[in-house]
Amino acid sequence: MTAQLARQPRLAVDTESNSLHAYRERVCLIQFSTPRQDFLLDPLAIPDLASLKAIFSDPRIEKVFHAVEYDLIGMRRDFDYAIVNIFDTMQAARILGYTRVGLDGMLAEKFDLKVDKRFQKADWGRRPLPADQLNYARLDTHYLLDLRDSLYTELVERDLWPLASEEFARLSQGNGNGKNDHPVWQRVGQANRLDERQLAILQELWNWRESLAERMDRPVFKVISEKWLIQLAKSTPGTMHGLDALGLTPRQIQLYGRSLLEAIERGRKARPVSKTRHPRPSQAYIDRLDSLSEWRKRLGREMGVDSDIILPKPFLLAIAESNPRTLTELATAMPNSPWRLEKFGNQILTTLQP
Repeated sequence: MTAQLARQPRLAVDTESNSLHAYRERVCLIQFSTPRQDFLLDPLAIPDLASLKAIFSDPRIEKVFHAVEYDLIGMRRDFDYAIVNIFDTMQAARILGYTRVGLDGMLAEKFDLKVDKRFQKADWGRRPLPADQLNYARLDTHYLLDLRDSLYTELVERDLWPLASEEFARLSQGNGNGKNDHPVWQRVGQANRLDERQLAILQELWNWRESLAERMDRPVFKVISEKWLIQLAKSTPGTMHGLDALGLTPRQIQLYGRSLLEAIERGRKARPVSKTRHPRPSQAYIDRLDSLSEWRKRLGREMGVDSDIILPKPFLLAIAESNPRTLTELATAMPNSPWRLEKFGNQILTTLQP
């Protein structure tokens, strides 16, 4: 298979993972399609996939994905692949202004094909995989090369291929590991409204859930939701009756009640947790960010595309932070984006003027 893939000018690629069914997500299937053949590769059966590294890093071979970001995260995490020369059919469709950009919508639009969605949330880590589930996976890449060719033609005809090219390159450079110095449990919704004692309890509840999910090999949200962790940290019930009054189900109380109460008690006795604080951005930065956001929304409506096609969020934040005064300075804030710089550069600089 590797020998055949290495001879192709372009490949369709997709992956299937088990994020809904396991504590530690992993890529459980990799699909490839060439113009003549479909391949399904089982990473659980072949633990060493180093031979594919050269294909994914070969700039002469175009790798066609649909919604590539999630696939990139999984393959870099599990196999340390660096993937270059990407064509993302979903992003191409968004650049062209399509409204139904999911793979099922695009295949219906372009080829009048109806996609069976019943395996979207399937457990791809189980073995053996049934034949109909394998066929579902195969079809995820089977039509991608034809879809790619159709979208490429439209991009060229509408003079949007340069934008798509730089956008694909930008996507390929992302690693899915955005840095944030807040502890992950402090980034839960509404955690910023907890006091220092409640944060200590939340930390203990978070650690309890992580430990239990790992032992059960289940996703953490299937143990108990983050919403319930916040509620428990706020109300700090000390009895089974308190858990029931809060609204936990009898099944949750039966399974987790005692260990939940123990985690809450540990949090009560633990040292209070200080909130991680960041200095408030300057008003000038906030004003620039608001102005740029409004500009890209307005232009997006005029062009019939989402606002992040006009200016992706990393560029938006970098420009608001650096406050460029010239096109040269602007190019530094939005690197490797000559099409956007030429088309929108002067508008951005005008928008930044007070």
